Amino acid sequence: MLPPLPPLPAPPVAISAEIRLAYVLRHFRLAYPGAPTVLVDYAGTQPQVEIANSGAGFFATNEPYPTAPNWRDWQGQQVPFFFDNAPEIPLLILRENKAFISADIISAAFYLLSGWQEYFSIERDRHGRFPYKASVQKHYGFVTLPVVNYYFDVLRMAVEHVSRQPLQPRSWDSQQANFAAFISHDVDNLCSAWKAPIKAALQQRQFGRFGKLIWQHLTQPDAWDNLEEVAAAVAQYGGRSTFFILPTRRKALNGTPNADYRLTRQRQRQLWRLEEQHFEMGVHMPLTGDKMTLPNVSAFDLPFHAIGCRFHYLNWEPRLTPITISVNPIAAASKFQYDSTLSFAEHFGFRHSYCLPFYPFDFAVRRAVDFLEIPLNVMDATLHHPNYLQLEPSEILPALAPMFAEIKRFGGVASVLWHNQNFDPANQQNGPRQFHEIMAHLQREGATFRTGREIWQEFTAESTQHS
Repeated sequence: MLPPLPPLPAPPVAISAEIRLAYVLRHFRLAYPGAPTVLVDYAGTQPQVEIANSGAGFFATNEPYPTAPNWRDWQGQQVPFFFDNAPEIPLLILRENKAFISADIISAAFYLLSGWQEYFSIERDRHGRFPYKASVQKHYGFVTLPVVNYYFDVLRMAVEHVSRQPLQPRSWDSQQANFAAFISHDVDNLCSAWKAPIKAALQQRQFGRFGKLIWQHLTQPDAWDNLEEVAAAVAQYGGRSTFFILPTRRKALNGTPNADYRLTRQRQRQLWRLEEQHFEMGVHMPLTGDKMTLPNVSAFDLPFHAIGCRFHYLNWEPRLTPITISVNPIAAASKFQYDSTLSFAEHFGFRHSYCLPFYPFDFAVRRAVDFLEIPLNVMDATLHHPNYLQLEPSEILPALAPMFAEIKRFGGVASVLWHNQNFDPANQQNGPRQFHEIMAHLQREGATFRTGREIWQEFTAESTQHS
């Protein structure tokens, strides 16, 4: 049984137009580095780019969902526009030295990017997560469309018009890569590959095979104890990836497992060797089973210095997790600088409808948090799992390619999680072959491979300029 959700503040959290504008425009400038200073505002301030003020009343309530969006064509793509009260008017009206946007894209971008729906919704699944089925992305069918990036594209055209300066999305390295790829591995299990085959052999009364498997288990390394092989698989594409390490074997109070391994001295040396090869170590935040008890990583003796985290089971509680990350020390005078949890476990795509890293909104203090979120786009388990999608191996890359194309279009980050246990050659569904197909596709499309630390470093430098 899940513990009760933390209560909402009373009276309702009212988010002013000034707060919404500042939050959204900060991210617009991060999406288009070097954008000229142009006054973007609602009517009454004589802005150069005027936004229709359609969403103000909604943000004085605790309602999780606004009225249905209107779908408009933008640059050949059908895009849902929330807070669009005049769909009969052209979306963008350009006048001499001025521009008018007839949908309230500031409120709409804030609604999606802040995660308003999940903060105010009471819907949670059996793991305590806001479920995909309760989202506007599911209801209106746009989970694989980075809608906020399209809103920003409308604003880009308006800013270009009034400033007479072209805006370019970010490029990622000296070769001007179109987009980045963040490859990561949640290390939940290193010692358990033998269990399912041995159980199956015993159930099928294949005693010869049972004995052989027992002997292999006692004399050979576990098939999932493969971090070096995982690193080599990524390195062959010229990249480095991030390993999120679970620091405890202790189960959560509700029985949910954490790690199946201990951070022994030998294991620590293994992780240090990977760091020497410029792979990154992050913390896989363990489950406690009680959302009112925040996991405290400082209680664990970590053999590496981590600046990034991802919560086990992608367990993000919008009313608590931002606080957890902000206050949880991982070393003396150190805190997490980035997180990479935000994704729907049930479906690949964009949980906050955005394909770039961003700073989550903390409703308790009405401002952005100080850690960066590198949203997760696709998890291997999502692609083939009885509780999620059940894609055939040949269906995986065709399903993901359009999403990757959207990320490339806006200079975003394609964030892919592939557990080390799914590099086991025995996995023919979402295993090493499917991973290599995805990596080869990203390489062909011109992605540059970055660790979470490298992405954070680049965004931190630019965010400081626009905060």
